[in-house]
Amino acid sequence: MAEGIRKVKTSDLELKDRLVSIQRVTKVTKGGRTFSFSAIVVVGNENGVVGHGLGKASEVTTAIAKGIEDAKKNLIKVPVINGTIPHEQIAKFGGARVFIKPASPGTGVKAGGAMRAVLESVGVKNVLAKSKGSSNPHNLVKATFAALLEMRDAYNIAEHRGVKLEKVFNG
Repeated sequence: MAEGIRKVKTSDLELKDRLVSIQRVTKVTKGGRTFSFSAIVVVGNENGVVGHGLGKASEVTTAIAKGIEDAKKNLIKVPVINGTIPHEQIAKFGGARVFIKPASPGTGVKAGGAMRAVLESVGVKNVLAKSKGSSNPHNLVKATFAALLEMRDAYNIAEHRGVKLEKVFNG
């Protein structure tokens, strides 16, 4: 497990799932085309815990169920302070680039598509977000997760430095 990844246990968490994207995919064989479905799902407790997963199956409902199970295996903890994120962050995955920035109360979630699903599942109420480059939902979700994994609040910094919380602010 790499440093910075904050894994979370799934027991006694009430997770809500959001379907980010569903695609019909085709496999061409000598007997013709075989259709199946691919679903990207984000789950979260809207209180700092979020995960994403990919499910593939020949039926839509089965693909979504598999996506939810996969998402529950990839949960992370994100610091959420007063309904927003601690600081602005830029992240990239593949061709997708994301920029997320804290916002004042009453702003709402200013984000599009895949980013909105992730940020709402995490429990962020006020945030400004911009996606640049690729609009591929899979890469956007992973780029948003990369940005959220880089988030550090004052408690994490104090613990990492081995000092008291007051010392972080007072120098």
